[in-house]
Amino acid sequence: MGSTLSFLLRLALVLAALATPAQAQQLGEVVSPILTLDREALFSGTLYGKRVNAELEAASNLLAAETRRIEAELEAEERALTEQRATLPAAEFRALADAFDDKVQALREERERTQDAAVRQIEAAQADFFNRIGPILGQLVRERGAVMILDRRAILLTAADVDITRAAIARIDAELGDGDGNLPGDDPAPVPAVPGAPVDTIPAPDAPLDTGTEPDADEGSGTTPGTEVAPDGE
Repeated sequence: MGSTLSFLLRLALVLAALATPAQAQQLGEVVSPILTLDREALFSGTLYGKRVNAELEAASNLLAAETRRIEAELEAEERALTEQRATLPAAEFRALADAFDDKVQALREERERTQDAAVRQIEAAQADFFNRIGPILGQLVRERGAVMILDRRAILLTAADVDITRAAIARIDAELGDGDGNLPGDDPAPVPAVPGAPVDTIPAPDAPLDTGTEPDADEGSGTTPGTEVAPDGE
């Protein structure tokens, strides 16, 4: 890892010598071959990311409310079944208890599938975001006379402020808005993509970013899917 980073830094310095950062110098910005970016802050700070997070939070709240409703129904059914235990023959009560346990297990599996689908939705939304911002970040890199962007979490110390997170958020908001066709005011000229330019390719994170809206299918108290009613005699 250390040798790879060292190679990339040396390569960046060589390429920077060939770059023409006149525009960045005119704007009074720090000229550096390497820029840094906070990926999580970039996603959560843009209109695009805020819209996605709001939609995911609404879906998570609905999932939690539905889970609480199911739990309340299971609790009531369990109480009713328990009350019948003293009046029903053992075989009949066992059949009812087994049916109840099967129902609980089916509901648990359904909740797990719903939660997995919500996680996949988060991953897909973030992957789409990073796919769409590649050309925008690439344009910022060229304007600054740089050759690459590194994740700020991989940087221990810098001699100058080379973080472009806030500038990138402003540019992404201007270009993409909330990602659903809504722009903040006038739409500036679009940034053209440069075919084959690696700097314009921003990989999505390996794991979903922390959006603060992770679905919680087991939220609430009381009976949860997986509760079993012990048959008579056990």
